[in-house]
Amino acid sequence: MATSDKTWTIEAEIMPKRGVNDPQGEAVLSGLKQLGFANVNRVRVGKVIRVNLTAESEDAARAAGQEMCEKLLANPVIEEFELTVRAAEEE
Repeated sequence: MATSDKTWTIEAEIMPKRGVNDPQGEAVLSGLKQLGFANVNRVRVGKVIRVNLTAESEDAARAAGQEMCEKLLANPVIEEFELTVRAAEEE
């Protein structure tokens, strides 16, 4: 790690694209209605993936996160993603 590199946390929120069947969302919706939550109209189920990495800047970290999602973390045919990048908290 270069002295100017910093640790970043990338959070990728990955959701089914609009119009794509979401059987998990439908199952959760059904369960909520059975539990008495009649006012719930729609549920979409996705995933959040957090990655810590070192990069020289927030832009470099975001670019790496974008590439990770495009190549592995999300299925571009049926999923869309949104990235959040922030300085990693010390552990």
